[in-house]
Amino acid sequence: MTPRDSSDANDEPGNAPRGSRWSDLDRPPLNAAALRRALVREGGLWSSLDVVPVTGSTNTDLAARAGTLAQGAVLVAEEQHAGRGRLDRRWSAPARSGLFFSVLLRPAEVPVERWGWLPLLAGVAVATALPRAAGVDTALKWPNDLLVTVDGEERKAGGILAERAGPDGIVIGIGLNVTLRKDELPVPGAGSLALAGAVSTDRDTVLRSLLRSLEEWYGKWRAAGGDPARSGLQETYAAGCATLGRVVRAELPGDTSITGEAVAVDGDGRLVLATEEGVQQPVGAGDIVHLRPA
Repeated sequence: MTPRDSSDANDEPGNAPRGSRWSDLDRPPLNAAALRRALVREGGLWSSLDVVPVTGSTNTDLAARAGTLAQGAVLVAEEQHAGRGRLDRRWSAPARSGLFFSVLLRPAEVPVERWGWLPLLAGVAVATALPRAAGVDTALKWPNDLLVTVDGEERKAGGILAERAGPDGIVIGIGLNVTLRKDELPVPGAGSLALAGAVSTDRDTVLRSLLRSLEEWYGKWRAAGGDPARSGLQETYAAGCATLGRVVRAELPGDTSITGEAVAVDGDGRLVLATEEGVQQPVGAGDIVHLRPA
């Protein structure tokens, strides 16, 4: 089946028959043509932008097509039914209630050992864009969760997943709850921009802001050869990381765990824990549980 834009004339809310996917007028479809005009330009990072009504996973779809696409391809889905997070967790939400998109990057100028910074870079891009686009402050939970405050409580409003795509590519997937309502939350700890008091939940505006921020940070990082310190990425990530300064438990592969205070994010993007035994232990992968507020 050939993907089609969700901005096709027959899919506009005003033309929607009863029971169609566009019947929720509080959640209009994205305007794919306007997004392309705003973002795809000569000399810019974004080379193409497609919006599809529904898919399993934008990461899976984009990775499958990576061999035929240029760097900067963007794939957005109005609805995902098999979106994935870390540890292959499933991510799903009502149609047009959020932003679910993936981008294809080929950072040829950057040593592969520094590519682990890309999901953290995406987190910084989102966290720096959302205050401007939606009026919502966003914190980062290491390594790839996006946190907002709802009724004085920290909630997860989004996440990031990076996956290799062929020998020279990487796909970065971002999922962000925008208008998810309280009765639609999949788990008690979830949140959305709307629940966090966003001044705007216009998904076109938010997506444009996120992609422009991602282009800016990716450009800085590439220009610095992937050096997280020289590009300013390491410092900015640490400044916005809600995990630092907290006592946390790192649940590691193999059913082991480490508990300690999160004291730093090192040059490899790893979280450094200071344990009760006086050891500073870097953690490169695992689930982080916040045990005590900063």
